[in-house]
Amino acid sequence: MKRSYFTPILFAIILMAYAVTGLNAFSLDLFKKGLPSREAGVIGTALKQGMKASRPISSDEEYYIGRAVAAKIISLYPLLEKDSLIEYINLVGQVIALNSNKPFTYGGYHFAILDTNEVNAFACPGGIIFITRGMLNIIQNEDELAAILAHEVAHINNQDGISSIKQSRWTEALTIIGARAVKEYGAQELSRLVSIFEGSIDDVFKTLVVNGYGQSQEYSADEAAASYLTKAGYNPSALKDFLERLMGYGKTSGGGILKTHPATAERIENIKQKTTEVKIDASSFQYRTQRFKSSLTHN
Repeated sequence: MKRSYFTPILFAIILMAYAVTGLNAFSLDLFKKGLPSREAGVIGTALKQGMKASRPISSDEEYYIGRAVAAKIISLYPLLEKDSLIEYINLVGQVIALNSNKPFTYGGYHFAILDTNEVNAFACPGGIIFITRGMLNIIQNEDELAAILAHEVAHINNQDGISSIKQSRWTEALTIIGARAVKEYGAQELSRLVSIFEGSIDDVFKTLVVNGYGQSQEYSADEAAASYLTKAGYNPSALKDFLERLMGYGKTSGGGILKTHPATAERIENIKQKTTEVKIDASSFQYRTQRFKSSLTHN
């Protein structure tokens, strides 16, 4: 996949912005892993070609922004370090991703668990998805787990996180970068670019963790999730089943998914209207449920 000329600059600016924030080892590894050292020599040439301020964010730019958002999330919530459980979550998640509208992203899909009682899940742009320990504790079977992950994969497919970045930030960034070669950047321009991208990351972070997506985005993700589940051989009604149980749990949840998502009863009604029920093989369902319980019990 062709990388955007803008990516090395974006990455360098994000790295500069976060190098002094004291992120943990996992966070720093997220950045170091993708250090684009080879691209450094092409930055000047690329910028001389100019850039259109109206172009959309490319897949590699989305990936690096998503990694920065992920690093910010795990600076707030620690990661749960249970390798076999994480491997199982990734197994289920990858099956869903392969049956989605965007089976492959620039950096691939990665699933991890946040060690918090809060009931929630987050989809960072580009393919990093978090599910909380609190969420896992109220999921009852693998089909419900697949449903939660499918909903988050749908947010990535739909680029809901990226769409939360204020257009004015992106336009200003491209205008600055398109106007000069990198070697001509002054301290003031670099400082402004760092500020723009910190703001972009904050836009996505606040949408994921504080404000939530809009109702239409959530409904669309629910409907897409049902489609992915059906293609993958899971019960497309599993998300509805989970939400119905969540309604009883909500009064004591203290925020999380009920704070950042539309009214649960309305989501359930929308899923009922938009989802076609299918006959699920009972023996396969029992096998998946046993696999789910075994994975959680032994971790």
